[in-house]
Formats: sequence, structure tokens, C-alpha cells
Amino acid sequence: MAGRRGGEAHSSKPLKPAVFHILLALAARDNYGYAIMQAVRRASDGHVPLSPGSFYRHLATLMDDSLVVEVSQRRAGDDPRRGVYYRLTARGHAVLADERRRLAALVAAIDGLRVAPRRGPA
Repeated sequence: MAGRRGGEAHSSKPLKPAVFHILLALAARDNYGYAIMQAVRRASDGHVPLSPGSFYRHLATLMDDSLVVEVSQRRAGDDPRRGVYYRLTARGHAVLADERRRLAALVAAIDGLRVAPRRGPA
């Protein structure tokens, strides 16, 4: 997440796919590690591989960058064996919103292209 530390939270640098999906999973609600990893797998149709090691490395960076924090409160009736819950910070929401705008601009640029018809066999 270099480039987003210390006052550069609104950089136009693209997020890594794993980081984007982790932030996206936490934008919906606070959650614990395994549930976040499952949400990333579902949302990416398995295209963003996350082992526990890579997930927790990304999470540590997100926490260092003040995009994600640990939450002390658990949901009512939650299984006590579940680990720590995590929450997206206001800064995390802002970075995710910046990424949304960046991706929307890319899609708009692609939509604006006129594709020339192919000539002959490919």
C-alpha cells in the first residue's frame, strides 16, 4: 500500500486486487478474518487467492495505514471461538471510494472506445 501512507490516502494508485476485495468485504459490515477471506473468495469468484498468511499480511498493512481497525465489540449471539473483528475506518471508506471512482473512469473510457471491425481471420 505504498503511496497511501501519511497524508496520501487519496492517491490514484490502483489497489492490489486482494486489498480491494478486503476493503470491499469490510465496507458491508464488521467481520472476522475467516469470514472476510470467504467474502473475498465469493466476490472474486475465486480469482483472488488468499491464504491465511497473505490475508493477515495485507490486513496488517491496512491497519498500519489506518484503513482498518480491530473492533472490541462482538455481535450478539456470536460464536465465542471466532477471532478478532475488523472494521473499515473513515479513511478506509475514502480510499475505497477513490478506487471506485478510478475504476468507473476506466470503465467509462472503455465504453467510449469504438472498436474497429476485424478484417479477415483472427
